[in-house]
Amino acid sequence: MTKDMTFTLTDEQRALKAAVADLCKQYPPEYWRELDAKREYPERFIDELTKAGYLAALIPQEYGGPGLGLMEGALILEAINHSGGNAGACHAQMYIMGRCCGTARRPRRRATCPRSPPASYASRRSA
Repeated sequence: MTKDMTFTLTDEQRALKAAVADLCKQYPPEYWRELDAKREYPERFIDELTKAGYLAALIPQEYGGPGLGLMEGALILEAINHSGGNAGACHAQMYIMGRCCGTARRPRRRATCPRSPPASYASRRSA
């Protein structure tokens, strides 16, 4: 028996996806082709995602992140890939920090996660 996998996005999820897509418009296909030809990492793109707080999506609020869920993390990556970008360059940062700060044992969280929210995380939460 196949279960229905239809998802209805909330207004906040649609806004998140649109905001990531808007950021991705700054990085047209030529940007990605040039990086691919040179076999280079998309540092400028990753820096923008970081500044916007998107790579901190899964970090719990108690550690300064927005505390978003896996669905929101997937929507961020989907928007990147849909725009022609390569989410493979950043998905590990998002999921590893979410794992370390969200579900790791407390001593690991204390050693790994920020003690106070960086400005970029706080600004994403209040946006």
